Amino acid sequence: MRHTRSAMIEALRSDYIRTARAKGLRKPAVVLRHGFRNALMPVVTMVTFLFGELMGGAVLTEQIFTIPGFGKLMVDGVFTRDYAVVQGIVLCTAIAFIMLNLLADILYILINPKLRKG
Repeated sequence: MRHTRSAMIEALRSDYIRTARAKGLRKPAVVLRHGFRNALMPVVTMVTFLFGELMGGAVLTEQIFTIPGFGKLMVDGVFTRDYAVVQGIVLCTAIAFIMLNLLADILYILINPKLRKG
């Protein structure tokens, strides 16, 4: 929320917001159409990278609370020297992270019309 707020404050101070208000657009239209769409770009980037940290933290959380999941399976695979399981979990996690980055790139194109004409 803090990142969204700071991105929104920065977007609302921009010249294009002043131009939209000068054209006579209503305040909700200016805030939602022009301000919020441009403020979403850093938020989407931040959420994408925080997902990787979340996956890494799951290993520790699942091990401490003995919750069955990918993290506990990976730790158990390391302790029993089952390298095929560890490689499989790393591969699945990498594919999930790559897919999330692809989703972020698609969201960039949907949010920012300037990127569509590239």
